[in-house]
Amino acid sequence: MNPSVTRTSSSLIREVAAKKRPTSIDLGLGEPSLMPNLSHFDAAMQYVRKHGVRYTPNAGDPQLRAAIAAHYRYSGLERPENVCVTVGSQEAMYVTLFALLDPASDELLVAEPAFPSYVKMAMLHGVAVRAIAMTEREDFAIDAERIVAGIGERTRAIVLCSPCNPTGRAISPAQARVLVRALEQRGGTVTLIHDEIYREQRFREQADLAQLYPNTIAVNSLSKSNALTGIRLGWILGNAEFVEQAAKVHAWATSCADTFAQRVALHIFESNAVGEHAAWYRERVQDVVMALRESGLRFIEPDGAFYCCVKLPDGVSSLDAALKLVEELDVVAIPGIAFGESFEGWLRLSWVAPLESLREGLRRIAAFCALSGAATGA
Repeated sequence: MNPSVTRTSSSLIREVAAKKRPTSIDLGLGEPSLMPNLSHFDAAMQYVRKHGVRYTPNAGDPQLRAAIAAHYRYSGLERPENVCVTVGSQEAMYVTLFALLDPASDELLVAEPAFPSYVKMAMLHGVAVRAIAMTEREDFAIDAERIVAGIGERTRAIVLCSPCNPTGRAISPAQARVLVRALEQRGGTVTLIHDEIYREQRFREQADLAQLYPNTIAVNSLSKSNALTGIRLGWILGNAEFVEQAAKVHAWATSCADTFAQRVALHIFESNAVGEHAAWYRERVQDVVMALRESGLRFIEPDGAFYCCVKLPDGVSSLDAALKLVEELDVVAIPGIAFGESFEGWLRLSWVAPLESLREGLRRIAAFCALSGAATGA
């Protein structure tokens, strides 16, 4: 067996989420509860009736590539050649890391807490990873100076999810300017990889890194923006030279993304529907914050995404807490340790469940924390 594979663990998030029962209050997986807009599927079916479901070019349907580039209009990235359509943002990230980083010489810098796939993908590829933790005392706000201070001689790329999974924190325009200035002073040789998967769930002013720093690669998908996690349609947006090379990796791995999914995506972009669910999230987050305040738990107020994170009593293992919550109180929550050591002692909750279910889940978590805190003396 490939030792890089055997050394890489499976998803702790999925392991905990799999313990869900039919009665459980599910605050686990990051998956929208909204239903998709079926008009996009109807349009795709009309295309299929006329044309079938044939391969597209490896890098994606030219119309879709043009539509994606035109929608974001990032400076210098406005052409179809700047886009490679992938099987979800997970493949987009994997292809980006594989195409960009040389295991013999390069290092990936990850700002934590972070979704674990970045580190796991680098491990599979044999690339060294350096993790730089944001600070708990600042509620894990994205701190550009900490990130810059973590850059080493071998750092070739920095991956940043903003808004962030798990914390919901996002890089502000001011912090983005600090980061970009520092990278420009280094000659622009370090690539920024911006995971934009929660771009359509923004509640405060935030920065589009690809608009500010030319050496940025953005990855995204329709999973969160349009409640289409299962359709597996994403993309890489970057300079044409990089995209040409990334498309080779994508082509040998999957040939091309699902043609039907690409037609669904094309209708979404052509009808300007990428943000069709954004208002729902902006309205819901206000109720979520109110419910968090009522719970009495320490929490991180989100800048974006659809997660809220709550603090466990000092000394309580987040994995032990998550297992006890699902087994004894029938609440699915994700342990903070899944997102890096810096997030131990926290739980990530997805707040797309019905609001009353979220409130009940918070009540049960608060009761668990009260008992656990008493037991540990916290």
